[in-house]
Amino acid sequence: MATTILIPTALRAFTDAQARVEVEGRTVGDVLAALVARHAALAPHLFAEDGRLRSYVNIYVNDEDCRHLQQTATEVRAGDVVSIVPAIAGGR
Repeated sequence: MATTILIPTALRAFTDAQARVEVEGRTVGDVLAALVARHAALAPHLFAEDGRLRSYVNIYVNDEDCRHLQQTATEVRAGDVVSIVPAIAGGR
């Protein structure tokens, strides 16, 4: 069983309109790498030129914020759900 990555609406244009993508990997970094290997146009929206996750991209594993875990080294298991949540600015 693979890990499911939930793709936000704003990024689905880069995943052939898929809302969910199933990939294999042991860590958040692994599954994100597998995602961009399959959908290369998504890479610049998730990663900066130095390869680090962009600061406005939040990653959750089963509703837990990876910034409070081990970031991209956070382990994932088959059946876990990884959510990509881009930060949204605005308002007053």
